[in-house]
Amino acid sequence: MTAAKRITYRVINTERQDWLRGYDAASRYRERTGDLEVPYEHLEGAYPLGRWLSDQRRTWRAGQMPSKRADDLDALGIVWDTADAQFAENLAAARTNFAEAGTLAAPRHATALDKPVGQWLTNIRRPGGLGKDPKRAKQRAEELAAVDPDWNPASLGWTVDWQRHYVGLAALLKDGALLTGIVPGVTWRGDDIGRWLTRQRRDYGQLNTEQQKRLATLGVQPAVQARKAPPVGGAKAGSVRGAEAFTRGLAALAQYVEREQRTVIPRQHTERITVDGHEHEARLGVWVSNHKSRRDKLNEQQLAQLAALGIDWA
Repeated sequence: MTAAKRITYRVINTERQDWLRGYDAASRYRERTGDLEVPYEHLEGAYPLGRWLSDQRRTWRAGQMPSKRADDLDALGIVWDTADAQFAENLAAARTNFAEAGTLAAPRHATALDKPVGQWLTNIRRPGGLGKDPKRAKQRAEELAAVDPDWNPASLGWTVDWQRHYVGLAALLKDGALLTGIVPGVTWRGDDIGRWLTRQRRDYGQLNTEQQKRLATLGVQPAVQARKAPPVGGAKAGSVRGAEAFTRGLAALAQYVEREQRTVIPRQHTERITVDGHEHEARLGVWVSNHKSRRDKLNEQQLAQLAALGIDWA
């Protein structure tokens, strides 16, 4: 046998042995669980079965897999659907990120398992980001909620940034920090929690009921405001009512976007919502149109909340 043939034989033989190890691991998993829906990060013993199956799908998709191997994997019940496979891989990265950060409110630049998990989470939170098939989208949302019930803060009426800082505050307190010591400059995983906390106390009245409730469980109270003398002729008191109206409109918008998976809202549309146990009819189409025309009067947080729900002009 020539040297070239010996090298070729060894390469082929090694590749075949590697494939058989993967197949044996897949067979053991199938025999134990009854299926081959293997999480991407799963190790069967010490063998990286989840990654091996992902490699097989890529080979199959490229048309480079021998038919005998494809038939053998078919017999085991492999899921060839590449969209589901990609979601499973990214979900594995999301689980890894959650294990480290305690939240899926990852910044866009976040990575895990060599995947851009922050950008992926940003993409799937957008309307239609979980796919066009309602059944599949619901299942994927449930899988994400199993990792972090608050994976999509927009449905709750606040931003990913707010959620991440809230989790950071809770983590600092759990580690023994005192609220009085969390001042601007105190950070958690790169975020300035102290500066954020100062804003929450200052703008407490602009937060929705659930945000206030969550902060209260951590002991956060609104900042004490110095009383100001009213201007001559009296002041118009509408800021509180305006904040409440914005919160109701935002809740109606989040409900609509989650149900319809789109942000195009007919002007005449009315959305029925429940706030604090009371039902309201929100003239959602008019509300969105009015805020678009007066967007220069919205504050930074309100614009961020609208943008998180997919409102492009925000």
